[in-house]
Amino acid sequence: CVQPSVPPVPNYKLSMSIPEWLQAIQTYMKMLQYNHTGTQFFEIRKTRPLSGLMETAKEMTRESLPIKCLEAVILGIYLTNGQPTVERFPISFKTHFSGNYFHHVVLGIYCNGRYGSLGMSRRSDLMDKPLTYRTLSDLIFEFEDSYKKYLHSVKKVKIGLYVPHEPHSFQPIEWKQLVLNVSKMMRTEVRKELEKFARDMRMKILKPSSAHSPMKERSRGKSLSPRRRQGSPQRRACRRDKS
Repeated sequence: CVQPSVPPVPNYKLSMSIPEWLQAIQTYMKMLQYNHTGTQFFEIRKTRPLSGLMETAKEMTRESLPIKCLEAVILGIYLTNGQPTVERFPISFKTHFSGNYFHHVVLGIYCNGRYGSLGMSRRSDLMDKPLTYRTLSDLIFEFEDSYKKYLHSVKKVKIGLYVPHEPHSFQPIEWKQLVLNVSKMMRTEVRKELEKFARDMRMKILKPSSAHSPMKERSRGKSLSPRRRQGSPQRRACRRDKS
């Protein structure tokens, strides 16, 4: 029988455990396949409000085109939106290999005291990780060890804040609340920084560090007055992610 060209979007069933649901989402992303074409099919500006990025994610499910790491993060947020026990946050890596720098991003997951990830990459061990890591640093070191297999040295790790489960939020995603120059730090130091950050995240005491704070304050209200300025910082347009 002929394989359908459009993979069905996974639906959460009450009989599913959270790890099973995350596996279903990751399987769906793998069915879309990694985009090796060199052409980005979906424009994703990191400064856009969450509501706009969720519209792009809907488009991804309609078009069923291959995706890269940044699109996978947005799609992962979209597909996990109805699960309040699942906290999602971006994890970005800057690595060095053979004289070049590379950028990659995955979606960190925290649920029931365990960490894992969703994502897409050319490399199978640089995307999804099972929801089994006891600490955030265990998860990050697992990625670092995976990179070593490909002779990539991790230079920087950036951790963002939990992404709200409100798909209509005008708040942008906070991509880099914590930035660590891991190549210049001892692992014990990195672990200490990550664990302090993870603890603050779980207690929800961190506030976004980006320059969007006035807009974030507005987003708490119900006013939907059209503010077009959020798209203006395009000079920060996302560099191509070479994941």
